[in-house]
Amino acid sequence: MGDYEKFKKDVLSLIGLDLSCYKEKQMKRRIESLISRNRYKSFDDYFAAIKKDKELFNEFINYLTINVSEFYRNPIQWNTLEKDIIPELMKKSRKLTVWSSASSTGEEPYSLVMLLSKFYNLKDIKVMATDIDMGAIEKAKMGVYSEKSLKSLPKEFQSNYFEKIGNSYKVKDEVKRCVDFKQMNLLKDRYPSNCDLILCRNVLIYFTEEAKDNIYKNFNNALVKNGVLFVGSTEQIIMPERYNFKSSKMFFYEKTN
Repeated sequence: MGDYEKFKKDVLSLIGLDLSCYKEKQMKRRIESLISRNRYKSFDDYFAAIKKDKELFNEFINYLTINVSEFYRNPIQWNTLEKDIIPELMKKSRKLTVWSSASSTGEEPYSLVMLLSKFYNLKDIKVMATDIDMGAIEKAKMGVYSEKSLKSLPKEFQSNYFEKIGNSYKVKDEVKRCVDFKQMNLLKDRYPSNCDLILCRNVLIYFTEEAKDNIYKNFNNALVKNGVLFVGSTEQIIMPERYNFKSSKMFFYEKTN
């Protein structure tokens, strides 16, 4: 298949995405499968093609970023967020700054808006949502989803915040207006500041330990004191005190300083 190390350097110089920060075996296998599917013979040939062909380039980015999402993924954790985490955060800050840091196709930030609507008027809610994949962001902005992706969402949210269009469900504009989508690379871009709550779920499992270390430190810096980081079900932080976090509830980590 050719020189993967050179391909990684080429991708880094082209788009600033450092493939060395991802688990090598898994990432290399994904890219080789994509190259074969498009009938290229080597990493070099494929890189030359994605530089020239926008559609191929977008497919490449899409394929690297694993966009598997649903509304209220792991509902028990969303219940903890509603009953324990948000009320506690609201004692310290009247208006919360919330960041969905790997927002994929939008299910997570829109779920956040709906949950926050139990505490605030929609016009007072603003959620930052970032992802490296522009294709996912464009899909998120459209806000059209299958019935299957809504299966864990509380029924009241389904009826209040969606319009049914054929077999699909469209997020109402009043919810869309609460989310500010931006492209961001967690490995190199500047992080927001003064966040009360950051969600980064089901993404860090794809990164190396070294990359995760840097991301946890950056998340800590992005949070206010006692702010909370909410991670995915397979991403518990081992020894969170190394990053100035303490475990608040399972999958929730509070900044200690």
